[in-house]
Amino acid sequence: MIAYPDAVTRLLAECRTLSSEHPGLDKAAGRVLAADVVSPLSLPGFDNAAMDGYALRAPGASIAAGSGYRVAAMHAAGDGALAYPEAECCEIATGARMPEGFDTVVPLERCERDGDHVHFLADEPRGQNVRTVGGDLRAGSVALHAGRRIDAAAVMLLAALGIDGVDVVRRPRVAVIATGSELHPAGTLPPGGIHDSNGPFLAASLLRWGAELVVRQRVPDVGTAFHEAIADALAAGVDLIVTTGAVSAGRFDFVPTTLSALGAHTLFHKVAMRPGKPLLAARFDAGPLVLGLPGNPMAVAVGYRFFVAPVLRALAGLPPERPQRVRVAEGVSLREGLHHFALGRFIDDIDGETRVCVMPAQAAYRIVPYTQADTWLSAADAFNGRVDAWPLDPADAR
Repeated sequence: MIAYPDAVTRLLAECRTLSSEHPGLDKAAGRVLAADVVSPLSLPGFDNAAMDGYALRAPGASIAAGSGYRVAAMHAAGDGALAYPEAECCEIATGARMPEGFDTVVPLERCERDGDHVHFLADEPRGQNVRTVGGDLRAGSVALHAGRRIDAAAVMLLAALGIDGVDVVRRPRVAVIATGSELHPAGTLPPGGIHDSNGPFLAASLLRWGAELVVRQRVPDVGTAFHEAIADALAAGVDLIVTTGAVSAGRFDFVPTTLSALGAHTLFHKVAMRPGKPLLAARFDAGPLVLGLPGNPMAVAVGYRFFVAPVLRALAGLPPERPQRVRVAEGVSLREGLHHFALGRFIDDIDGETRVCVMPAQAAYRIVPYTQADTWLSAADAFNGRVDAWPLDPADAR
């Protein structure tokens, strides 16, 4: 068996960043930037009023209470660059461009208006309530760095900059093949049948990551169905094939031999970890990576989280994910010589320190603890002291 860290290292050595494409901004959400975005303009693009009030040329460091000015005009948001060379004060709306030479805005609630004149009720400092050009971002500076996943905040910034398309890493093309004659879709089950949960889980996980699910099949443990499903995936030009089941050493564990017969070379088979020890990784020459996950639901969840997800990050040009070091609330002894993965929950102890507890009643076939957890934990030999905590869903990782 290969050690877990060595398995990931060997796997990532096979990954290359995918090519880029240039979608419109409305189709870029969730994608990963392939290049830095350089700001084409400053934000704000001009000095503007931070609130409704009166703009003026302050005569000194401050305007004394009781000072009065004649109001020359009303300046609204959307008005262009205006100059009032003879005036010292004008009414102004939030977001309106500051007239040339004006540098201060006094809020409406601190003013008294009488016809064309306004008086200020308190001392007012010069330069207040003005959003200065470039106060948020300067033209020519990097607005977003390569490797940033485009979330709603990034979309807001790109839209404010007038950018309608960006270079992003293309979506990884993935095939999911679930094996098992016992697997059935939703509906009435035959004797000995179970509902397929691995296929839907992987489909949902991959789509949330941002992958393109090109092939999704469920195949029985007999005949040439698996061979044909792999051939379909190769013909579709996928970047990654993820299989579940039939990967151990039993009579019906045909995945390793079928992949070998089709020309894939094995990178490793069996990892010193729990759950998911029989996991297999292979590569087709000039073709996709293959990750063969065991069939138990939590072995599939671990395989996706700690093997598929690192591959997806590497294909997107992202650096390896770094876990958070957390203290375990109560130690748990484990089998020596294996790297263990478990579900956990964050708790606040009586001292206010955040700790993590290992979820009880975990087993490779039990799904309910997965729905109740909020973190993955990983450790060698024992969950004791400080351990590594990972976001439950890798799509949430930075």
